[in-house]
Amino acid sequence: MAESGILVILYALVLVAVYGVVAEEKEHVLTLDHSNLTDVVSKHNFIVVEFYAPWCGHCKSLAPEYEKAAAELSSHDPPIVLAKYDANDEANREAVAQYEIQGFPTIKILRDGGKKVQEYNGPREADGIVAYLKKQLGPASAEIKSKEDATNLIDEKSIFVVGIFPEPSGEKFENYLTLAEKLRGEIDFAHTVDAKHLPRGGPVKKPTLRLLKPFDEHFDDFEDFQVDAMEKFITEASIPVLTIFDKDPNNHPYVNKFFDSTNAKTMLFVNFSTELDAFKSKYHDVAMLYKGNGVSFLLGDVEAGEGAFEYFGLKPELAPVVIIMDTDDLKYIKDHVKPDDLAAFLKDYKDGKLKPHVKSQPIPETNDEPVKVVVRDTLQDMVFNSGKNVLLEFYAPWCGHCKSLAPILDEVAVSFESDPDVLIAKLDATANDLPKGEFDVQGFPTMYFRSASGSLSQYDGERTKEAIIEFIEKNRDKPAQSDTAKDDSAKDEL
Repeated sequence: MAESGILVILYALVLVAVYGVVAEEKEHVLTLDHSNLTDVVSKHNFIVVEFYAPWCGHCKSLAPEYEKAAAELSSHDPPIVLAKYDANDEANREAVAQYEIQGFPTIKILRDGGKKVQEYNGPREADGIVAYLKKQLGPASAEIKSKEDATNLIDEKSIFVVGIFPEPSGEKFENYLTLAEKLRGEIDFAHTVDAKHLPRGGPVKKPTLRLLKPFDEHFDDFEDFQVDAMEKFITEASIPVLTIFDKDPNNHPYVNKFFDSTNAKTMLFVNFSTELDAFKSKYHDVAMLYKGNGVSFLLGDVEAGEGAFEYFGLKPELAPVVIIMDTDDLKYIKDHVKPDDLAAFLKDYKDGKLKPHVKSQPIPETNDEPVKVVVRDTLQDMVFNSGKNVLLEFYAPWCGHCKSLAPILDEVAVSFESDPDVLIAKLDATANDLPKGEFDVQGFPTMYFRSASGSLSQYDGERTKEAIIEFIEKNRDKPAQSDTAKDDSAKDEL
């Protein structure tokens, strides 16, 4: 072996012995933090940032795929930069609020130096990330000049929007391009001068927005080119008259659209293997009857709907079950429903004759721990009508931060055990409905303090015993005097 080759091997062995590594592979994902995020983003017309937490399992699964995608996109012309930002680091929290990060991982596409922020709604594996981002780098609306162009661009299994403009200019065309730019992360857009190039729908003589879809009528046309009107049309036309919720991945995008819709939502869960034929036709007739009236309809398989049953606090044994969730988050439920009951149930809902269902855990038989357990059925008595200063934690059983906070709240509760005017309590927000408009619970844990006189404020200070006690002492007041106490006081004065 040549001397130079021996020296290279020897040097490598020394590196392994001393440092434990031979050489570090270059990372293609750029690491950002609070000190450089704004500066780096401002220098790029197009940059992708993943907001992650080191403990997050989904983030760990994404990391190698994200790195592979970053390596391939680094040689793209122009290069596409992928970056990551530790959103769990306290020093980085300002950007978490700025970009409205609600969970991990969240990926944002930032354009024009950060002036435009777009959600990444693409795949989570390397090839899919690369393909999605290359498409995002191009124009928001591609031009269709032939049937061949249409075949290459239009995915027959997905929603696709085409602007048909005999003259591609003017206010309507500009509004269309504005819409395409706004929604480019969610839906694919194209435009053409002639509808004959498109696979569905007839010829048109004036500007028309055509939505192609793999269900119902397979296309819808629209002629109002106000941006808000077009966006509303796309949202409504992208949801099937009857959304199917089962284990078929092709249906999942429409299930997501169903739940993202601002409409009231009607959900019927049946056993697809034994009950589907009996229910589907009549339920579809009901859905058609209310089409365009602010109600969306979903038909779900009990087996696929386990999460929905858990969310509504229901047992699968109650199926067939129909659930209506209105725009005020009120819920109306009928279990063991029969096909012929569906139309009447919807009519009673529309006529305001149904009583809302409120989800609550059972009232605890014993409640003698330092931190008291509140459920929806005891919320009024223990918090709103107690006349006490109440610190109430909204938690989730699976939440790591909640588990870390639990012993601290125990200490706080013990320190107030001899004070009858202060109550430290907790409520499982995944198992109890919250009264609308009272508490804004966007994540866990969330803590609210209600003074004895009824003043409500959210606690967002440090999660330490000392800080929480200081907050309570600062914001507490004396309990509201009962009518009996007032009468006794009046007698004393006499």
